[in-house]
Amino acid sequence: MTSGSAVLFKGLKRQTPHDLDRVIHGLHEEVFAKTDCLNCANCCKTTGPLWSERDKERVAKHLRLKTGEFESEYLRLDEDGDWVLQQLPCPFLEDDNACAIYEIRPKACREYPHTDRAKQAQILDLTQKNALICPAVGEIVARMEVIYAQKKGPATERPGPKPRGRR
Repeated sequence: MTSGSAVLFKGLKRQTPHDLDRVIHGLHEEVFAKTDCLNCANCCKTTGPLWSERDKERVAKHLRLKTGEFESEYLRLDEDGDWVLQQLPCPFLEDDNACAIYEIRPKACREYPHTDRAKQAQILDLTQKNALICPAVGEIVARMEVIYAQKKGPATERPGPKPRGRR
């Protein structure tokens, strides 16, 4: 991520544009129309999802394990009390970067990288982090830098304060 990206996110956090969701969602559609995640799978190699109770139960059932057995074999509780993978890369990531449990994967995996989610202003920190992991999000952020730099336009001279005094 560039220093321009850091400046972009700082500015977006300070004053969120009214069109932020529309811009990010449009860029998401454009970038992911040309992106084959199987060429990368960096998310599966470097980050793991948080596992909800429903996720654990669904995947355990698919694997014909009891939920407790699934937890013991694949998961651990992190320092925040969330269920996460014991190891990375994800044990369900196959050699061709496909997901062995794709149809029943955790909600966090289905929603990653979250650039199509509503209320983007609430997850700007997450988007900034995901730009370091996911090349597609990096591309979205790079395009955002251009869009918002253009919207800002060249610096214009602002009139100073009106002189105060007697007429």
